[in-house]
Order: sequence, then structure tokens, then C-alpha cells
Amino acid sequence: MSDTVRLTCAQALVRYLAALRARDADAESAQPLFGGVFAIFGHGNVAGLGEALYDARHELPTYRAHNEQAMAHTAIAYAKASMRRRMMAVTTSIGPGATNLVTAAALAHVNRLPVLLLPGDVFVSRAPDPVLQQLEDFADGTVSVNDCLRPVSRYFDRIVRPEQLLTALPRAIRALTDPALCGPVTLALPQDVQTEAYDYPGSFFAPREIVFRAPIPTDDELMLALDAIEASQRPVIVAGGGALYARATPELLAFADRHGVPVCETQAGKGAMPWNHPLQLGPAGVCGSTAANAILRDADLVIAVGTRLQDFTTGSNALFRHVPILSINVNTFDTLKGDGVEVIGDAAQVLDDLSFGLEGWAAPDAWTERAREAARAWVDTVSRITGQRHAPPGRRPYDGEVIGAVQRSSTTSAMRDIVVCAAGTLPAELEKLWRTETAGGYHMEYGYSCMGYEIAGGLGVKMAHPDREVIVMVGDGSYLMMNSELATSVMLDAKLIVVLLDNRGYGCINRLQQATGGAPFNNLFDDCVQGRHGAPRVDFAAHARALGAIAEHVADIAGLEAALERARAADRTYLVCIDTDPARTTDDGGAWWEVAVPEVSPRTAVREARAAYETAMADRKTGKPSP
Repeated sequence: MSDTVRLTCAQALVRYLAALRARDADAESAQPLFGGVFAIFGHGNVAGLGEALYDARHELPTYRAHNEQAMAHTAIAYAKASMRRRMMAVTTSIGPGATNLVTAAALAHVNRLPVLLLPGDVFVSRAPDPVLQQLEDFADGTVSVNDCLRPVSRYFDRIVRPEQLLTALPRAIRALTDPALCGPVTLALPQDVQTEAYDYPGSFFAPREIVFRAPIPTDDELMLALDAIEASQRPVIVAGGGALYARATPELLAFADRHGVPVCETQAGKGAMPWNHPLQLGPAGVCGSTAANAILRDADLVIAVGTRLQDFTTGSNALFRHVPILSINVNTFDTLKGDGVEVIGDAAQVLDDLSFGLEGWAAPDAWTERAREAARAWVDTVSRITGQRHAPPGRRPYDGEVIGAVQRSSTTSAMRDIVVCAAGTLPAELEKLWRTETAGGYHMEYGYSCMGYEIAGGLGVKMAHPDREVIVMVGDGSYLMMNSELATSVMLDAKLIVVLLDNRGYGCINRLQQATGGAPFNNLFDDCVQGRHGAPRVDFAAHARALGAIAEHVADIAGLEAALERARAADRTYLVCIDTDPARTTDDGGAWWEVAVPEVSPRTAVREARAAYETAMADRKTGKPSP
């Protein structure tokens, strides 16, 4: 038996990926690390990588999509829904297909999510230059459009010889599976090199199981953390996405119960603790609950677990600027935020270690009881808001009432539903109002707040969890930006329930515009430049049906609830559209968010907004908690 096997570069790449395995904590046996490859073929990848994928189609499935950015979103959502234990690859041709990946790569980079990008590239030989879709850089002959992916990739490589895979692929897999490095990886594949053969070592393709490692905290770090917690009188935990990716829910619950420390959550961390836990305060920050933000303002220690402390969580660094931060994270970059005590390590392990070291210690009873009372009050507030079945007279329903209807449509197994969203008003409303008892039951892309992620992301979630109901909630603005993977969901028999809230424009940014003193302008259809036919009345249900889904438009909350029953019983993707109010939002909760206001303006409203902005900035400088 030969010690080598002759394969093209593309064949070797595919065989290597297909041989990788990963073991989930809940699985009896290891599964393929890669759940498949999304591909839109063109002249830069169809002959080389396309042929290799065809040969391996039973071991490494290839899925066709309709938009390169969308299929990358789907792959990213698949990895997020798999808690970064499984992932997908994406391949495109060399031109616009490759540049369409840039937005998705940035999204994955910001959210620390793995996706392997395999864009085709121009000829290394340069013999036919310039080929179709080739960008010619007049100052640098080595540049192609794929270089746009460098700043949004955690690891980037251009494979200019087949044997380079021997070093590039292990590096790529390490970046994709390391909890601290995790993010998008780009391997640019020149189309001539894809087809070139090399005698690869047979051992390179031996099945191997990926081990997911996390750094172990030092004793000194743990001692400093224990000292900080024991010295505190009013500690509070902020649970981020890292708590979910570390599967740290049991340890988080045990820590909170044993030591009486209340917990609030970020967008990425929502679901790490069940909504009905007595010490669950709800979300923190700009989209936060009254309970969480009140406790944070009075805290004397914030224990940040697996969060990168972005501005929506911290209220633009004003909500708990006065509070020392104990940061637990696998990523050293993230632990630096807040200038506090750093513990580098896996959330589950560190929480367990700290709880062991805190044997006999608990937060003061008065603080724990205050947190429980605040949590109960917030549960009542959410029930009041989502329990509304009728909009005020003369008004349309708003997001909170729609969320309530969707939540009520769930059966006794409701908490197995997964809600998916990304941008606009809905993230704020869902973070406050959606209830889930299971880790992963809330899937929000809000690190990059990327409009158009919703349906493509929902497809990825469904592919990761085919046995669970996936509910995509999306505004009309995001739907019009990117909806093509609705057809893909029908083609793949990956049923989604899509609830589309039509407020005739960009309602969220319209309100922000006015909150900063601006006049309503260029956001809602009514405030846009229009031709002689006026703004369109989009029939979203008809559009969804044209893509192969079942769809209907409903007039009110009662109609929505009835439609959701039909959607749950349907055998394929089902879209329900409801007209909503662009002005109404949930007033309860929230915190200041820094949005710069013009210093000079002829408009009184802008000048007033600027004065309020300057006051908030001054409060932040003095460390005064934001109202």
C-alpha cells in the first residue's frame, strides 16, 4: 500500500475536511465537524472544487444557495446553533461571489463564530490574465478581490501550491475550533492550483477527532477573583455568549443558587439561564430590563462571564462605569475591557472553581432578596406587555404584542422553539420580552446587527436542529434586503415559520433619527422621495408564495394567533405577515446609548438633543450611573 495518494489540491482539501470529527457533549459518538458546504459555482470554482465536492457528496454534502452572503450567514448560524462544535464551509467564484462574502465574514469575526470561506481566485500562472471578473491592481500584481477578506478573517491564506494545504489546513482548523481564536477563516483558491495534483501523505487524510480546548486559569487569577467576590456586598453576573458556547448553564445556575448572586444577560448570552429562574434579572443595558439595569446601577462588582462588553450591554460604558469588573473569558482581548480582574478560562470551569473556593460565602441576604423582587416584578411587566391582544383604538399592533402572540402559539413544548432575529426594532423587543428555558432557544445576531441575516440564519439554525420549530421574526426592511433563502428552505425541506412585521420602512432608525433631533427623512416610505406612482404596497405573502412557501397576511393579533396554528401544522416554510406600528415601542427598561448629535444645527430639536447628549457625556466622565 502506497504511503502517498495523488490528488488535486481541491480533492485533497475536500477529503481532509470530510475526515474531521467532533464530539458533542450530548452525543454518543463523534459527528463530522463540517455539516456540509454551501456552494454557488462559477468559473473560479466549478471545475476544480466542484468536481471534488461531487465525488465526496455522500460524505460532505453540498448545498446550493441563491446568494453568497446569505449562504455564508446560513453557515454561520449553523455554527452558532451548534455552540461552535460544528460548522460549515462556503465556496464561491472569483469575483462578485467572493466580495459578497465580506459582510458575512465581518459578522462572523465580530461574533467570534467559525465559518470556512473558500473563494476561487485568479490564475497563479497569470497566463490568461486578466480573466473574467479579475480585479487588476495597477500597483500590486499579487492582489485580488479576495484580499478584501483579510481584515475580516481570523486566518487568511492563499494556496499557490497544492502542497501548501499540508500546513494551511491544520492552521485553519485550529483557528476555527480554538475558543479564543474562533472566527472566519479564508483559504483563497486560485483556479489553476485547485486542479493541480500532488502526492499527499496518506496519513494526512486519516480520520481525526477535534478536541475543543480552553485555557485553564492560573491559581493567582482565581485567588484575585475570589478576593474580589468575597469583598463585594452587591455582586451581579452579566452572562454573555461565552457562557453558552462553554455550555456553562449548569455551573451558572449552581453558582447563582449557592451564592445568591443575581444574573443578567447580553443579547448573545440570553438563554444561559432560564427566564423563570428567581435570580434571572433579564437583559442588561440599552435593551435591558428595569430589573437588570437597576441592580447594575447599584452593584459594587460586575462578574462578566463570556461577554465582550459591547456598548449595548454597558450603556456605552455609562451604566456600570463606577463598578469594578471581574472578567471571565477565554479571550485575553476581552478580559482587558473594564480594567478589572482578569480570569482567562472556560466559563464552566472557572465558575465551578470559584464556587468551590467560595464555600460558605454568599451575597448578603438583603441584596439577594432585592434581586428576587426585581426579577419577579420584571416577569410581571413582561406578562403585562405580551398579554395584550388588542392595539389601542386607531393604532396597529406593535412588536411586543406580536411577540406575545408568537409565544402563546407554542405548545407545552414551547421552550423548544428557537426564535431567530438580527436587526431593527425586534432585537430590543425580543431581548426584553422573549422567554426561553433552553440554552440556544434565542438566536440573535446583534454583534454586527446585520439586516438580511434573519431568514438565511434561520435556515442554518433549522439545519442544525431539524427537530425543533424555528421561528424567524423579521421586519419588512430586512426582508426586502435579503429573502432568497426562503426558496432554499423549501428546496431543502427545512421548514421555517417566518413572522414578518410590516411597518412600511425602517421604523427603528426612523425613531432614532427623531430621538437625536432629526426630522423624519428617508426611512419610512412616506418620508422618502417618490415618483409618480408613489411608494409600493408590497404583498409579502404573494412574494413568499412565489418562492415556494405557504404564506398569508393577517389583520390583527387574533388573526396572527390563528395563522400561527396553521403554520405549525404546515409541512413546509410558512410566512405570516402583519402590519405593525412604526412608532410604538416598549417603554419599560432601557439605558442611555451614545449616538453622536450634531454640534451645530439650525433646527431647535437638534440643538436640544445635543444639550442632552452633552449632559450624558459629562455624567459618564464623572462616573455617575446613567438614568
